[in-house]
Amino acid sequence: MKRIPLFAFLCVLCGQAPAAPFPVPTIDLAAEQQRQIIVDREAGQYLGHPTTVLLEDGKTILTVYPKGHGRGAIVYKRSTDGGLTWSAPEAVQHDTKVHLCEPGFIRSPDGKEIAVLLRENSRTKNSHIIFSRDEGTTWTAPRELPDSLNGDRHTGKYLPDGRLFVSFRSVAPRGKTTPFAGDWVAWVGRYDDLAAGKPGQYHVRLMDNTKGADCAYPGVEVLPDATIVTTTYGHWTANEAPYIVSVRLKLAELDARAK
Repeated sequence: MKRIPLFAFLCVLCGQAPAAPFPVPTIDLAAEQQRQIIVDREAGQYLGHPTTVLLEDGKTILTVYPKGHGRGAIVYKRSTDGGLTWSAPEAVQHDTKVHLCEPGFIRSPDGKEIAVLLRENSRTKNSHIIFSRDEGTTWTAPRELPDSLNGDRHTGKYLPDGRLFVSFRSVAPRGKTTPFAGDWVAWVGRYDDLAAGKPGQYHVRLMDNTKGADCAYPGVEVLPDATIVTTTYGHWTANEAPYIVSVRLKLAELDARAK
């Protein structure tokens, strides 16, 4: 008589088929502490949602994150050895009346300045921006962005003509309106517009999100022929689960429509 493994027998009794073996080898690194570097840890304090940027020297990494879940002071740390060691934290922002998070990094055209666009999660103020002219050692005080850049998780790339294409989710603070609330949008302008607090050239809806503001957090790439390929998720079809779409465009097309 053929013996049936106990687990399989119990599955049969429960009316369930036993799980099939996992289809590929599994590798577990969780216990290999020699791979792990603690960047920041504070007893009793929620620390999460870090964003990192590797600078052009190939070894300097910047990271910023909030002290809290989408709120609290913005902490900045710097590593000059590829992430092996990290500086002490320099709080970038202390004001608890606004909740800054989800930074998006843009370098100035001359390479001398870094701008970081920040989501404002209390929904009482516009999105914010900070600047550094010493490779992230120190930062300016956060200030509000124009209404045309209100939103979450800004991702920007330069085009060959020097303009910036910044894609994000459109969200306005309470008491303000935006033409494309909760949708996937983009902003086109120049770095000088960011530096001077100007509204930019134009604001465009990329796709209509049909459920609240559950969309975006986009990736943005620029092909050699200046085609923009931006990709993200959203509820693009009413009453269906969110799915991922790429939108392709050139600024020449937008320029023609903006005239």
